[in-house]
Amino acid sequence: MRWRGRVAGALVALTLLSLAFGAWGLWRLLSPESGDIHARLAASEKARAGLQVAVEDFEQRVATLTRSDQISRDANRDLQNALSERDEEIAGLRADVAFYERLVGATGQRRGLSVHAIRMRAQNDTAWHFTSTLTQNLNRGAVSSGQLTLAVEGSRDGRREILDWDALRQGEDVPGLEYSFKYFQQIEGDLFLPEGFEPVRVTARLQSRSGATVEQSFTWADATREAAGNTGAEAADRSDKG
Repeated sequence: MRWRGRVAGALVALTLLSLAFGAWGLWRLLSPESGDIHARLAASEKARAGLQVAVEDFEQRVATLTRSDQISRDANRDLQNALSERDEEIAGLRADVAFYERLVGATGQRRGLSVHAIRMRAQNDTAWHFTSTLTQNLNRGAVSSGQLTLAVEGSRDGRREILDWDALRQGEDVPGLEYSFKYFQQIEGDLFLPEGFEPVRVTARLQSRSGATVEQSFTWADATREAAGNTGAEAADRSDKG
C-alpha cells in the first residue's frame, strides 16, 4: 500500500507543478513587461484602420465610375434624340420643298381649289383638333375665299352614322371656318365625337364665295396617321392671304 501513497503524492505534486507553470505563463503573457500582446493588438488595430480607409476609397471610386457611366449614357441618349429630331426636321424640309415645287413651280400641275391634307390629333376621348391645308394654283394671283366645314362618317351601336358640322361642333347653324388665300392656307379647329362612335372617314367641304363647292374625303386612318414631316403649310404658321 505504501507504493500507492507514493504514486498519489507524485500525482498531487505533478498537478501542483502544472498549475504553477500555467499561472506563471499566464502572468508572463498579461504582465506589462510582455510587449508581444500589446504590439500585436496595436498592429491589428492599425491594419484594421488601414483596411477601412482602403474600403472607403474603393467605394468612392466605384461611386465616381458609376456616376460617370450614367452621365455618359445620358449624354449618348440626348445625342441620339437630337439626331432623331434633326432627321425629322430634314424630312420635313424636304417635304416642304416638294410641296412648294408642286404648288408654284413652273412644272407643277395646275389645280383648282382643293384640300391638300387633313390631320386629326386627339385631345381626349371625344375631342379632336384638326388641321386642314387648302391649296390652289390654277388662277395664280387670284384670291380664293369661302368657308370650310367637315363631316365624319362612322358607326355607333353597329349602325352607320354621319355627323354633320353642327353635330361635330355641338351647336345649331354653326358657321363654317373662313378661308381666304392665293396659293395655300392652313385652317385649324376642334370637333367632338360622341362616345361609342367609331369614325372611318372625314369629308371636307369648301363652299367658295363664287358659288362653287368642293368636297374631298380622307380615311380616318390617313387623317390620324402621324406624318414623317410637316406637309407644306404645316411647317409654320404660313398663309398667303390676299
